[in-house]
Amino acid sequence: MSRTFLVAVLALTSSLPAAEPQKLIFDTDLGNDVDDAMALALIHSLQRRGHCELLAVTLTNGHPNAAKFVDAVNTYYGYGATPIGGAVNGWKTASKYVDLVDEMKDGKPVYPYDVDPAKLTDSVTLLRKTLAAQPDGSVAVAQVGFSPNLARLLDTPGDDISPLTGRELVAKKVTVLSIMAGAFETIDNNNHYLEYNVIKDIPACQKLAKDWPTPIAWSGFEVGIAVPYPAVSIEQDYVYQPGHIIEMAYRLYQPPPHNRPTWDLTSVLYAVFPERGYFGLSKPGVVTIEDDGFSRFAPKADGKNRYLTVNSEQRARVVECFVQLCSEPPHTNR
Repeated sequence: MSRTFLVAVLALTSSLPAAEPQKLIFDTDLGNDVDDAMALALIHSLQRRGHCELLAVTLTNGHPNAAKFVDAVNTYYGYGATPIGGAVNGWKTASKYVDLVDEMKDGKPVYPYDVDPAKLTDSVTLLRKTLAAQPDGSVAVAQVGFSPNLARLLDTPGDDISPLTGRELVAKKVTVLSIMAGAFETIDNNNHYLEYNVIKDIPACQKLAKDWPTPIAWSGFEVGIAVPYPAVSIEQDYVYQPGHIIEMAYRLYQPPPHNRPTWDLTSVLYAVFPERGYFGLSKPGVVTIEDDGFSRFAPKADGKNRYLTVNSEQRARVVECFVQLCSEPPHTNR
């Protein structure tokens, strides 16, 4: 490249307007698998680069250490003020890694947090407050667990937070729901795969699929399997900070070497970068959640649902993206 051409390119790109950070809500059942924790790390790396703004984390796992762990990760990456919503259901799932928040050294937590799970605003209320405070058509929602928070949000009436119902708030404020749920391709010769995030609360997912008013991008079970996080990254890319919270969570969930599927990371990446070509998209259609939890897709020209696809070239790009962003130093003063 000639110097003259390079100068011209730099002049052109410097004059282009900077993209606004994508406003993002992260709804998660963190604790059930380690991909939730890695997705949160991914969000913070994207946030630090100016690509997104994490408005809130809402939980469907009511175990006290799940909320503490979310706050510990947020704090670790320098975003400890991020609001966290408590679960509105009765599920409290123990985990192989969220108990990292109980580790102490010299009388202090190894992974600091300051959230009190007993005093959290419930997730549905936090969703209403968060959406009501944002500009119209500005928020992407990434749901990477089961669906009670968003399903209940749709049924909320107008109140002192907003005169709008939950469904009206979503229609006015949200651009896309990027959801890790369902299965849309044959998996291990099973063409009727019942995916965990759906069957954990079938009625809630049925309601979401039927009544959510904005476009929905479904990242099926097969997508996260296609782009596994490589064990070699866990073993080599986090050594800059011994005891890195994401490395330790990964090791506690399942010791390497193993390549872990990145289900939840795929929905985050699409929510922030829907136009970057990391994934393909099906034709528009309708997703129906059947009574046994099977997710059925039917093409329809004016349908608001699509599901993600990934080819061999995209697999390589996505895996490298995850490795580089998840292992990126948090640059906090820990």
